[in-house]
Amino acid sequence: MKKKLLLFALAVVATASNTFAQGGGAGGIDAGASELTTYIDPIGNLILVIGAIVGLVGGIRVYIKWNSGDQDVQKAIMGWMGSCVFLMVVGVIIKAFFGV
Repeated sequence: MKKKLLLFALAVVATASNTFAQGGGAGGIDAGASELTTYIDPIGNLILVIGAIVGLVGGIRVYIKWNSGDQDVQKAIMGWMGSCVFLMVVGVIIKAFFGV
């Protein structure tokens, strides 16, 4: 008797949770999607700002290496330039791909 009652209670809970999930699921997904689209522009701008800061810091480091006579100045220039270009492209792609 206890097993039947427990099985019946589990079936009722499973059915009720399934019903509640179907009723509010679409609205929850739509709300989440609309909230996510509000973050796209600020995130893209943040990535662009980080790229600008990385570029400035990299420029200063390259200038210091150049003035001190290091032999790997070209490698430093390519590394910092590559990272800045990557961050700028990622910021633009995020805005273009996810922007509405």
